This record gives sequence, C-alpha cells and structure tokens, in this order.
Amino acid sequence: MFTGIVEELGEIVAVEQLGDSVRLTVRGPVVTAGARHGDSIAVNGVCLTVVDEKIDPADATFTADVMAETLRRSSLGALTPGSRVNLERPMALGGRLGGHLVQGHVDGMGEIISRTPGEHWEVVRISLPAALARYVVDKGSITVDGISLTVVEAGPDWFTVSLIPTTLALTTLGVKQPGDPVNLEVDVIAKYVERLSAYGDNAATTAGDRS
Repeated sequence: MFTGIVEELGEIVAVEQLGDSVRLTVRGPVVTAGARHGDSIAVNGVCLTVVDEKIDPADATFTADVMAETLRRSSLGALTPGSRVNLERPMALGGRLGGHLVQGHVDGMGEIISRTPGEHWEVVRISLPAALARYVVDKGSITVDGISLTVVEAGPDWFTVSLIPTTLALTTLGVKQPGDPVNLEVDVIAKYVERLSAYGDNAATTAGDRS
C-alpha cells in the first residue's frame, strides 16, 4: 500500500523488450536504498516488484518486469531511457498516511488537456475515461502518475487539480505538457462501496423473491 507522496524523481536507465513484457531499469538512490529482491516500488503510480538491485551510492538502480496487462493499462510502455518517473516505496505499517490509500493498481490512463498557471500554483485539466468518471468527485482523492491529489472540479470526461510549487518541482507533473499521458488510480473505497451496494441490492431482491 502506498500513500501517493512521491519520494523521488527517478530516471529510466534501460528498457529491455521481452516479447509480451518489458524489463525496466530505474535509477533512484532514495528508493533503492535498502531495496531487496521481491520488494515493491511504485513507478508513476504502478506497483512493480524489484527483481534486481544495484545499491551503489554513485548509481543506485533497480530492475522490474512489467507484464502485458500493465503495459495495456498504463503509460509504462511508452517509457524510454532518460524518461523521468515518480518513485515511492510502500508505506511502513504504523507510518503516517500523508496522502490517501493508494494500491499502485492503475485503473486507466488520462491525458493532460491544459495547464493554467497562477501566481503560486498551476491548475491542470486532465481527461477522464468514461468508465472511471463515476468514481471522481469534487474535493475527492485521485492518484495521477502516483501522486495523491485533490480533485478541484470533476466534469463528465475530465477533472482538474491544483498543483503547488513543491509538486511542480519534485514530480513529473511539473514538466508534462498537453497531450502527454498520465496513469490514473481512483479511490479504491469508492469502488468497494459500488460493488457492495450492487450485491446488497441483489441480496434484497433474492430475499424478496423467496418471501
């Protein structure tokens, strides 16, 4: 489980094509420190498993495999050597939940529509897949490229977020431009509520049929 508080802006070192999957090598000394085979690290909001690591203070990297389903649902397939990525390690049990509950399971992709700079912040409008629109509400939480953000306004097929200078300086959203893809993960609580409500309605209907 992650919180959407990016720890480090890393860099893709190598991309190895493996047929229906890809192996990424990522430079990130903060998240690689202490990393071991089998650990989880979120890359642009996607939870990946460390399969190899090089803990060298001068050039610390880790390697992770990305399967076909992840490539289909996320923007990781478009990464190339030199691409910057948001990195976060899982939250330690008992740690502070600085953002919101983030699984690292991307629900779909959006696209930067526009950027409107302000005096001390920037408003970014992002497209929203129709299948995810019902989970996004004004002042609710959403994860964009692994960043926990608050929705300012939710439209039928878009939403906006306001970015403070720290977010602009320390994450990929500081440099992404209109047309660039972003990974989206909606609030998992909303999905569970919807699922449980559907089963509750079905159970009530079944009970009524039996009476």
